[in-house]
Amino acid sequence: MSDKHPGPLVVEGKLADAERLKKESNYLRGTIAEDLNEGLTGGFNGDNFLLIRFHGMYQQDDRDIRAERAEQKLEPRHAMMLRCRLPGGIITPKQWLAIDKFAADNTLYGSIRLTNRQTFQFHGILKKNVKPAHQMLHEVGLDALATANDVNRNVLCSSNPVESELHQEAYQWAKKISEHLLPQTRAYAEIWLDQEKVATTDKEPILGETYLPRKFKTTVVVPPHNDVDLHANDLNFVAIAEKGKLVGFNLLVGGGLSIEHGNKATYARTASEFGYLPLDKTLAVAEAVVTTQRDWGNRTDRKNAKTKYTLERVGVETFKAEVEKRAGIKFEPIRPYEFTTRGDRFGWVKGIDKQWHLTLFIENGRLLDYPDRALKSGVAAIAKIHQGDFRLTANQNLIVAGVPESQKEKIEQLARQHGLMENVTMQRENSMACVSFPTCPLAMAEAERFLPAFVTRVEEVMSRHGVGEEHIVLRVTGCPNGCGRAMLAEIGLVGKAPGRYNLHIGGNRIGTRIPRMYRENITEDEILTNLDELIGRWAKEREADEGFGDFTIRAQIVNPVLDPARDFWQ
Repeated sequence: MSDKHPGPLVVEGKLADAERLKKESNYLRGTIAEDLNEGLTGGFNGDNFLLIRFHGMYQQDDRDIRAERAEQKLEPRHAMMLRCRLPGGIITPKQWLAIDKFAADNTLYGSIRLTNRQTFQFHGILKKNVKPAHQMLHEVGLDALATANDVNRNVLCSSNPVESELHQEAYQWAKKISEHLLPQTRAYAEIWLDQEKVATTDKEPILGETYLPRKFKTTVVVPPHNDVDLHANDLNFVAIAEKGKLVGFNLLVGGGLSIEHGNKATYARTASEFGYLPLDKTLAVAEAVVTTQRDWGNRTDRKNAKTKYTLERVGVETFKAEVEKRAGIKFEPIRPYEFTTRGDRFGWVKGIDKQWHLTLFIENGRLLDYPDRALKSGVAAIAKIHQGDFRLTANQNLIVAGVPESQKEKIEQLARQHGLMENVTMQRENSMACVSFPTCPLAMAEAERFLPAFVTRVEEVMSRHGVGEEHIVLRVTGCPNGCGRAMLAEIGLVGKAPGRYNLHIGGNRIGTRIPRMYRENITEDEILTNLDELIGRWAKEREADEGFGDFTIRAQIVNPVLDPARDFWQ
């Protein structure tokens, strides 16, 4: 991943149609406002179908009933998924209660979905309720701007509830980076908040008139916890502290997990180290990386438009030198840092500020009231008395943060009463899936609905081999777009067709190595047969404290992915 194959700075050729759409959108307005009043369809028409993504929404339909509705000569049951912008995943109890009420009253499913982008999503918002959703968020100080499409999306930040002073500094930078890179167009305020159109001409000094070539993701991560999976992201600021105080960041650029089945020009890639920068250069460097990708990213082929492909095409050193020039900086050598964990620490932990923090496991991030566990009501009950804040983690879990000793017992009582503090195995805690069916239009196989029972079957295999108390980082994604981050797992399943997956193995526990495809297009039973053999070998042949992924590499069951652009598909 260096300058082995430098190529042209700009890819010439016919632009992708998305570039036309953005150019003609009048800075993301399109005809969305008019379309809202179109009663003939429950969806958005023409370019607006894609433009609404810049405003934080995806148009979806319930795929479980799609065929049935087609048979009845009805259009699919269109509804929107809306994703909030929540840098660092911090939300107040007052804000939480507002989103809880909206989910209950105005969505088809009634749930709140915590995502591994450290925010929440509403699924099933009918067109008539879309504008009220944005207005509700605005009333409590939130928005959905730039949480999808060709912009810098929600900025992640380590959810460390213990080293609270350092975390607070890192979180403030996550917020600043998010604000600095937001679109400047007034389209969001005009369409959703009924704010007056300002007479001045729109300008996008950072993102440009046609925005970025593709989606762009940013993190601020506090070692030794890689809980944000930094290597899944384009732009990463690794916090460097001295005596508990933040002094600067190591910069890593060009991570990304999305691939396309059978397309060998696509691959998962870990981020490249650029160097160390002092705090006062953070925003300038963030802007320089974004504008370099804006100008050099591939606008002719969206499958090869992300930052990882730009780095491979022009060379890491060439890209880095351009960032230095634009930011007016010379990177210092990378400062020492190490990752030792990436999962969340469940239960109560006490911070250095003497406050308590309770991390709750939320399977698949889905908050809903089930017959035996009223999870959504439980979080709402906690929100009514909680005086601190909530932190959404990048592993789809929830931290009740900043609890004084006097409230600890009451909050634990509410959590237990509503099934939010049940005994959960380490394996289940370290397993994750994307949403997939029935709402995601890209889904090829089940993920969220598949995971719970599949984890149970994996646990049975592990118990049989005497490793039932241990864990393997397991991820399932319903398609190759990477939302479930299977390409940073020790065992990653990537949906290929209904009931069939590609099995990847060989990632590591800390999320710094891409797994390799081991078996293609196999069923759940075939996956478990393979895992039975592999886990059996791991149990017998491993070295002390050796993780499953590390074992599969050392035992040469698979070769490590060392140079993704050239050996990911080998």
